[in-house]
Order: sequence, then C-alpha cells, then structure tokens
Amino acid sequence: MRDKSLQFLQTLVNTPSPSGHEVRGQRVWLEYVRDYADETFSDAYGNCVAVLNKGGSPRVMLAAHADEIALTVNFIDKDGFLYVRKLGGVDPIVARAQRVTVHSANGPVPGVIGNVAPHLQKLEKERKVPEISDLFIDIGARDRKDAEKLVRIGDPVTLTQEFALLRNDLAVARAFDNRVGTFAVAETLRLLQDDKKKLHAEVLAVSNIMEEVGLLGARQIAYSLKPDVALVVDVTHATDYPTVSQQLHGDVRVGKGPTLTHGGCNHPEVVARLEAVAKKAGIKLQHEAMSASSGTDTDVIFWTRGGIPSGLISLPNRYMHSPVEVVSLKDLEQIPELMAAFALSLKKGEEFKVRI
Repeated sequence: MRDKSLQFLQTLVNTPSPSGHEVRGQRVWLEYVRDYADETFSDAYGNCVAVLNKGGSPRVMLAAHADEIALTVNFIDKDGFLYVRKLGGVDPIVARAQRVTVHSANGPVPGVIGNVAPHLQKLEKERKVPEISDLFIDIGARDRKDAEKLVRIGDPVTLTQEFALLRNDLAVARAFDNRVGTFAVAETLRLLQDDKKKLHAEVLAVSNIMEEVGLLGARQIAYSLKPDVALVVDVTHATDYPTVSQQLHGDVRVGKGPTLTHGGCNHPEVVARLEAVAKKAGIKLQHEAMSASSGTDTDVIFWTRGGIPSGLISLPNRYMHSPVEVVSLKDLEQIPELMAAFALSLKKGEEFKVRI
C-alpha cells in the first residue's frame, strides 16, 4: 500500500467515530477525498458525499458506513462511577478491563472499565457472563459531583486501542468495522480520477452514518441521491481461526481476497458484472451466501425508491466487534481496484434489470 494511503487509513481508524457522533471521522474522510472529487458535501445528519464526473450516466453510488460500535454514559452513581448503554453490537465480555476515552464537551476523559479480580470471585460457584448493565467506568472521580465536572449523560465512549501492523500484510485495530469501507470508497475515487476521461458514469462516493444502530444513514442518503446502481463495502466474518464453524458460517479467509455475497438484496446482474471485471483485472474473489438479510447497509439501499440494483463487497475480518479486529491490507487494496473497474465498465445510460 502506498504511504499516503496507509497514513490515511491509520488516521481514519484511530479517529473516534461512534454511532451518532461521527463528525471527527467524517472530517478526516472529506479532507482526503476533496483532492479526487469534483465536489463534496454533507447532509443534515452528517452523511458525506464526494462526486466525480457530475452529470454522467448511470449514477453509481459507492457506500460504506463511518461509525464504529461504542458506549454512551447512561448513569453516574454517588461514588462517581459511570454506567453505560451500547451504541451498536458491543460484547460486554471483551469490553471488561479495557482502557477507554469518554468524549465530553470538556475534551477527552480517560478511564477504565472495571473488572473484579479473580481472587475475589473464588467463592462464586459460577462466574457470571457480564451484561451491559454490569459494566462501569472508573475515571478517577472522587464522587458524582466530581465526575459531573468532567462528563455528562449521553457522552460517547470508545476503547483506546489503535492501529498497528502485524506480519504478512495483516493489521489490527479496534474499528476496522467499517472504516476500511470508507477508506476503500475514497481510494476508488482516487483511482478513477486518473481515468476520468474514460468514465461515463457519475460516481457518488459516500461515507454514511449510524449503520451500527439500524442502517440509518444509508436509508437517508440513498433516498436523497437516487442512484441507478449501488456498491456497498463492509467487513465480513473471517472463519479461518480456531473454534469457528465453517459449516455454519462459510469458508472465508484473511488474505484470500474480498468476498461477494450472493442472494437476497444482491442484484444478480450487478454481482455478475463484479465477477466479470474481477476476472479481467486478475482479482481473486471469495464467495458468501445469504438468507434473509446481509446485516449491512445493502439491506436498506436495495429497496429504496422502488429498488436500487445493489451489490455487497466485503473485507474478511477476524475477531469482529472486538478491540483487536484483524484484516489483510492486500485484501483491502483489491476492493478499490474492483469498484473502479466496475465503474469504468458501465456504458452510458446502462441499467441493471433481472432477466425475465
């Protein structure tokens, strides 16, 4: 990966972007894409868009969600400990004993999620699986009054785990889900700018909000933009590590390329085109099947305004919704290449329809 792109990815991942509080991450994204877009803008709730080849046809939307799972302050007890609610699919088991940052109007407030030492749990016959209501944050406050000088109800909380490189082009971070998607969308715009003269389509690169709490931003921006076709980028569960059942969850491996999902919200002609351009570009793909839903923004984009032909491209991710998500940078680099090739393959005015 080129140095500037890697630096952008690292900054994007490390910038806190909890669901409903994505502004800082969106600023990072917009600052980067401005160099590769004809225009950029944001809407009322902070969905961000970068446009290339405005007025082209068809209109293709490349979308990924900017938000990360997080916590929010829900209650402060008399001793100054903070109790929390979820912002998205937080697992209380992996949240315990983690360092956190409370993002308050007064600035970042460091803290820790408390954990009872095993010595004090010896008399308990069964160790309780924690629930979100069991989690409490210690910010070092003397009491409630002292804590309220620093934080307030509704302040978001993120874990303080940051981007790091491992071996064999693997990287670890707390929030690859789904800043890798918004990174891929931005990089696609960069690749397409060099081939703008060959581009018939209008490209709408989107970094949308609040996916983790109900696929909300995607509903808003897909309705507003009215694209003719959409590609959605998200992470998917890698199943190449111990204790994961491939019979139940499929065979998806880190380092073996991005995945395409088949069925449901994924338009068969869009998927077929993605397979064709991947083959021509020498991009190896993995494949996933879905049943009722994909669990991604594709589920709401595809039925907007009577139906937007859509396709889901995913990055294999180990240990999703944890502080130590692991992905392959080689897999990630192939996603912008795939989406750029798709956009360049579109003929003027082309439509995607199921063949009856």
